Amino acid sequence: MAETTSQPTPIESAIHAVKDAVAGLRKTALNLVHRGHKATMVDFGGWDMPVSYAGLIAEHMAVRTGVGLFDVSHMGDIQLRGPGSLAAVNQLCMNDASKLQVGQAHYSAMLYPDGTFVDDVVVHKLSENDYLIVINAGTREKDVQWVRKQIGHMGGVHVNDFSDFYTQLAIQGPKAEETLQKLTDVDLSEIKNYWFKWGKVCGLYNVMIARTGYTGEDGFEIYIPSDEPTSGRVWGEVLAAGEEFGIMPCGLGARNTLRLEAAMALYGHEISDTINVFEAGLGRYAKLDKPSFVGREALLEIQDAGGPKRKLVGLEMIERGIGRDGYPVFSVSGEKIGEITSGSPAPFLKKNIALAYVPVEHSGVDGVVAVEIRGQMVKAKIVATPFYKRPKKLV
Repeated sequence: MAETTSQPTPIESAIHAVKDAVAGLRKTALNLVHRGHKATMVDFGGWDMPVSYAGLIAEHMAVRTGVGLFDVSHMGDIQLRGPGSLAAVNQLCMNDASKLQVGQAHYSAMLYPDGTFVDDVVVHKLSENDYLIVINAGTREKDVQWVRKQIGHMGGVHVNDFSDFYTQLAIQGPKAEETLQKLTDVDLSEIKNYWFKWGKVCGLYNVMIARTGYTGEDGFEIYIPSDEPTSGRVWGEVLAAGEEFGIMPCGLGARNTLRLEAAMALYGHEISDTINVFEAGLGRYAKLDKPSFVGREALLEIQDAGGPKRKLVGLEMIERGIGRDGYPVFSVSGEKIGEITSGSPAPFLKKNIALAYVPVEHSGVDGVVAVEIRGQMVKAKIVATPFYKRPKKLV
């Protein structure tokens, strides 16, 4: 008798197709939730992540005018703990962690010896002798290896990679505080920008609530356990709390246009292992008066030699056209002088904007350059950054 097998139903075939498409990609605990929201998913640095839900422009505008919710659990978390942790952080990162108070965070970067970027990071001081370094998703493994290589020999410090232990949610926008306040007994108004507190959120104890983000708006990032049921429940409760403010789940597309309007650097674009701190305009975070950190000597040499030869500038298109990532930039005389690192329409500003590296002599605000777009030279004006600054709160 011949062996028979049942044919898969169309639904089963679709499920198998999805599984095959994302095989090998890493997933956050909210992956099935995103798919339940019918998010458009993409491969982002080896992660299966939502690029949009209702559409990039709608999500972008929700964050600028109300509130949006992001899953940023693909970001990495490295803890340095022990009596040698401050010395380790200060050797690794260019900012000065000795200035941090418990409950405070700051922007910083880990550098290569030539002053270029391993990664930009946010350093949180959890307690005395205890620091959390939040790193980028696309550089997680590289960063962890770099940290262990640079400080693994130092005494009195324990390095732990807690990247997969947390679901990290970003609640961003002018209504972020009102949304999250419904879900916690912590007085959020007392948390200043780049500070954090521990408290109860959605019934979970000991949640870190940080007033940080990557959108140019006010907002918070919360760190909760990464199991799927807990992550899904909290995600749903945040959306319910923000419903009256028009909250939207937001994807990587809106996150990119929001950070571009705010002129915030993205690794692999404005910062990389070929771009130094001064070129990127981030020299204010490099504390050269510290005795030592990786990359310090190179930065001092660049400074002594008169500074960088090129500079990151903002561009606003003054003729019709969109300057995209990688498009070449020319002087008005036709000489190629640089390249766009990030470019897009700006949904809130309703302009076409970009960031680009150009020689210092071509970097003056109000200067005119040309961007090559599909073989045509399209004029752009150099403008001050950030392109967007959020309005100050009225007290």
